[in-house]
Amino acid sequence: MRTRPSPRSHRHRRTRTRPAIRLTAGFLAAAALLVSACSSGNSTPSAGGRVEAALAELPRATPSALAPYYAQRLRWRDCGVPGFQCATMRAPLDYDKPDTGDVRLAVARKKATGKGEPLGSLLVNPGGPGGSAVEYLQQYAGVGYPARIRARYDMVAVDPRGVARSEPVECLDGRQMDAYTQTDTTPDDARERNALVAADRKFAESCGARSARLLRHVSTVEAARDMDILRAVLGDRKLNYVGASYGTFLGATYAGLFPRRVGRMVLDGAMDPSLDARRLNLDQTAGFETAFRAFAKDCVRHSDCPLGGRGTTPAQAGDHLKAFFRKLDAHPIPAGDADGRRLGEALATTGVIASMYDEGAWGQLREALNSAMKDNDGAGLLSLSDSYYERDADGRYSNLMMANAAVNCLDLPPAFSGPEDVQKALPVFEKASPVFGPGLAWATLSCTYWPVRATGEPHRIQARGAAPIVVVGTVRDPATPYRWARSLAAQLSSARLLTYDGDGHTAYGRGSACIDTAIDTYLLRGTPPTPGKRCS
Repeated sequence: MRTRPSPRSHRHRRTRTRPAIRLTAGFLAAAALLVSACSSGNSTPSAGGRVEAALAELPRATPSALAPYYAQRLRWRDCGVPGFQCATMRAPLDYDKPDTGDVRLAVARKKATGKGEPLGSLLVNPGGPGGSAVEYLQQYAGVGYPARIRARYDMVAVDPRGVARSEPVECLDGRQMDAYTQTDTTPDDARERNALVAADRKFAESCGARSARLLRHVSTVEAARDMDILRAVLGDRKLNYVGASYGTFLGATYAGLFPRRVGRMVLDGAMDPSLDARRLNLDQTAGFETAFRAFAKDCVRHSDCPLGGRGTTPAQAGDHLKAFFRKLDAHPIPAGDADGRRLGEALATTGVIASMYDEGAWGQLREALNSAMKDNDGAGLLSLSDSYYERDADGRYSNLMMANAAVNCLDLPPAFSGPEDVQKALPVFEKASPVFGPGLAWATLSCTYWPVRATGEPHRIQARGAAPIVVVGTVRDPATPYRWARSLAAQLSSARLLTYDGDGHTAYGRGSACIDTAIDTYLLRGTPPTPGKRCS
């Protein structure tokens, strides 16, 4: 799910300077993603979507077959970005059979810039799954993290296997992605349901055909094991880490596998690995409804709000937005697109959901909705949607959504067995979010047709023996609901929960001096926040 970073100016998150999480990769319309989870053993989800199995710690001794990977030396070179160096790291494609080939991972760093005792490396990950950590480092963390953090740490990132520069998963080309993202995800009849299923099948089959070698080996557990190799080749005894959104699941997985190698770890916008896919998606659906209601309350205070005026309730504003979506479903509107795309319900929903991640984008969303609803101009919402999907002006897409699907569908069994199963669940999802529920329910269908069976299952992560881990939760986070942070903090044996009573996705670097000071102090001194600390 999870995410993308937005700069400290709090511009829309697609600028990729703030972490992201996505719902299921198949949400063609509002795409966001279900987090993944890999487990150490067999377990069966309970009726509430939780399990009791726990992720098992790996043996402390490095297996001899992996010794060459841990002993490799990185050859650093210029990145083409001032101040940064890049390298390529080798990891086994299959940790169970390390002699069957390698995967090559892109690594970047920016050396510590100031005086004072060096604190080693600080690895960062912005989420996704599928977000480029290297790009995040170069565009934000390596230049935007507090100067005192950058002075003491070498800032480091690795694109996880299958992502961006690290042998990316490939599926559809640009034109095919255009068609995929416009597929109706709120089908009204059998014909539209069949079209949605066909789109999901084509996406899955294309990933299987074009990325057969990688598709079985892009799990979160494997990515976490890659991070331990990187820790070793960087010369660090312990891993210092800041992960956001899905990056919290990646970091928590590392802690579960290697608890005694955990240094200073911040998990911001936390995931709950104990939940199955259906429960995760349902919780996130409710999270987006919470965020929309906060947006609606703000919107109706402005004279240009197209969802109503002062006195309009969030529920009424939601009804107006749903009515607009229904109109677009029947009659897409012009969007000034060079490739001839018009704004239909799917792309419009994506644009709205994209803006829920950061309250700094609410003004832009209000303007885009105003243009679309009153002036029949869909350009603003289309731009928000394209930014979410990482589609450039030439019609090219990054591999974000491909990697996103590959990781999620490998990490968790599918939420539904087929369209009939989704249909039965629609009332529950619509209750969770009258605005987004049906589309988010249908979004979970994509992994049903995935060409590779899931290797992971829901599980708890305890990480017994780990140093203090700071888990950060935002009360009205749309993508990683606050309850997930509370749950992860309860699972991790050494966790300290830090709460941000605010809006938007994640908390660090979003303008709360209280949050930033608490995290900076922890990273610099190793002192976690006081129990129950709450910031606004």
